[in-house]
Amino acid sequence: MRTIGNVLWLVLCGIWMAIGYAAAGVLMFLLIVTIPFGVQAFKLAGYALWPFGRVMVDAPGAGGCLPAVGNILWLVLAGIWLALGHLVSALFLAITIIGIPFAVANVKLAGAALVPFGRTVMGVEEAQRTNARIVISVDSLPD
Repeated sequence: MRTIGNVLWLVLCGIWMAIGYAAAGVLMFLLIVTIPFGVQAFKLAGYALWPFGRVMVDAPGAGGCLPAVGNILWLVLAGIWLALGHLVSALFLAITIIGIPFAVANVKLAGAALVPFGRTVMGVEEAQRTNARIVISVDSLPD
């Protein structure tokens, strides 16, 4: 069921959101100083492209003030705009019955778009195996 959900997601909104993240990543890579933000953008592009069956977890050893500063800068540079993209997609998807679960997933991914530093994306099984603290999971589809 996850594969069907991911394919529907890809067609309905995933490709457009991934393109938005990739555009932000390319822009961040062009401005050499913001390359770490570009890395985060590409990580989120992959998650936005194929989210079901994957989760965002706290990265091991990612405490301290550096991720907090990164998240504040990210929020100003790209996070707000990408989160707004997710919310607009959610609004359009919520109009249809089949789109409601995808609208909910978009709202959850808007949270991921706001604060990506100090977090990483991994498969659900790997997260359960390593007892990682799951921060964002869009896996509302049954197996």
